[in-house]
Amino acid sequence: MEVLGRVVELWRYPVKSLGGERLDAAALCARGLYGDRRLAVAGSDGKLGSGKTTRRFRRMPGLLSLSSFTDPAGEVWVRFPDGECERAVEARTAARIGQVVGEGVSLVKEGAVSHFDDAPLHLVTTSSLAWLESLGRDEGIDVRRLRPNLLVETEGEGRPEEAWLGASLRVGGAVVEVVSRTERCAMTTMAQGGLGSAPGILRQLTASSDACLGVYGVVVRPGVVRAGDPVARDQPLSSARR
Repeated sequence: MEVLGRVVELWRYPVKSLGGERLDAAALCARGLYGDRRLAVAGSDGKLGSGKTTRRFRRMPGLLSLSSFTDPAGEVWVRFPDGECERAVEARTAARIGQVVGEGVSLVKEGAVSHFDDAPLHLVTTSSLAWLESLGRDEGIDVRRLRPNLLVETEGEGRPEEAWLGASLRVGGAVVEVVSRTERCAMTTMAQGGLGSAPGILRQLTASSDACLGVYGVVVRPGVVRAGDPVARDQPLSSARR
């Protein structure tokens, strides 16, 4: 197999559009990284809070000032800007989120409306981060702005993950099919957890790469992925039989 890089960071976002949690290992399943976006913030109109407005989602400023994490028992918590944490299942948690975003909201589990934008798994490479930095920004690009599930360390310049489109990748014990480029939205520019607003990022991506950076994937064989695992182009079945 052709080794393309290695996983250096794994990220899960238990509540859609809130800050996430960095993991040492995670299970990949048909729905993506296990426990990712299992909850979302819903407005009174039923649309899910996001960084953009679409048929399913609605921009809801303030969400990125919050973060979410999962405790060892598998329960989801929300961390508020003052550092206090509340269990997601508590009614007062949704009420406090509503105070942050300025409207009444609820926390909902995924149902008929998917919590994912386009695909369940998102990959970004360190080469792409370096490429984005090379466009002239003074500060480094924090990976949290791009919200990947997997940050893959790669060598060379440019955006190597775009050459993986249509390929099957062996990632730890899982196999992932790369299905599309990731179109970026205003969420890359928003202030969050120690990061200020950065409107120039989206302008630069729009001018240089059709507002795309990173790739989406689907899990075709479940398995566990750990930080440090190689990412390799999977051997075609026909080749394995020869």
